[in-house]
Amino acid sequence: MARYTGPRTRISRRFGTPIFGPSKYLERRSYPPGVHGPKSRRKNTEYALGLIEKQKLRYYYGLMEKQFRGVYQKALRRRGVTGEHMLQILETRLDNVVYHLGFATTRPAARQMVAHGHVRVNGKKVTIPSYALKVNDVIEVKDTAVSKQLVAKTLEASTSRTVPDWLTVDKTALRGTVMRVPTRDEIQPVANEQAVVEFYSR
Repeated sequence: MARYTGPRTRISRRFGTPIFGPSKYLERRSYPPGVHGPKSRRKNTEYALGLIEKQKLRYYYGLMEKQFRGVYQKALRRRGVTGEHMLQILETRLDNVVYHLGFATTRPAARQMVAHGHVRVNGKKVTIPSYALKVNDVIEVKDTAVSKQLVAKTLEASTSRTVPDWLTVDKTALRGTVMRVPTRDEIQPVANEQAVVEFYSR
């Protein structure tokens, strides 16, 4: 399955946002990459601004362009605010929920964990990172020594991370539940989702 494997700090510097998590290097060099250093650049057009916001979300959730466009199309078919629906679809992906529950240190690690069969949904093995979770779905770590040891180490290292209110987690049983669909305020998007909707609707 295709995924971005290039330089992550460079992407974060390009957008001025820690897309892949906190980075000390980004703190030292908060300006875009390039040989000319922190010089002022030309003002972005409206199209370029929409593209930037779209790329932020795409890299943040680890999706390729075709996958991300599919998320937009799915959100467009729902009644209500397209941008908020798009964020909700992204947030309730299995790999993202596994990350939020603290079972993996990063979203790429959560994606790999799901793909390698370490996660079950409602008692059944699911190896599709983009699997769409629903309210009351139960996500649990596979009942094997390897899977449990993998997650136990991660939970020890990520004690400071808080689990969103729309999820519940039982760290002893290595199990989590989707209690409800998150609201936009709870998601706190890394990009302007309305600009993304306008970009695709051109």
